[in-house]
Amino acid sequence: MAYTEPYEVLDEKSREISRAITSLREELEAVDWYNQRVAASSDQSLREVMAHNRDEEIEHACMTIEWLRRNMAGWDEELKTYLFTEGSLLDAEEAGEGGSSSSTGSLSIGSMKK
Repeated sequence: MAYTEPYEVLDEKSREISRAITSLREELEAVDWYNQRVAASSDQSLREVMAHNRDEEIEHACMTIEWLRRNMAGWDEELKTYLFTEGSLLDAEEAGEGGSSSSTGSLSIGSMKK
């Protein structure tokens, strides 16, 4: 595991968060690898096994995200803003920031006329 700051200056909580983020990165990479193999394989039974393995990696990633939600500031609020929403994620962002969303999906910056 690579730290950007000296190990000895990091408190245990920061080290645990780094471990979780590294693990999450590895789980997502494994999901991608398995997904590509499922798409490329011509053997149905092998595709089924690899799809099962991919789905296990998704489960691991979700468990790690939940750990981060419980243990690192910011995750809970952001996940509540975006997860299980319908429609535009950009509209969800605006709603989460207390803004109003545009029905056209374009940014409203006001009149450019003087």
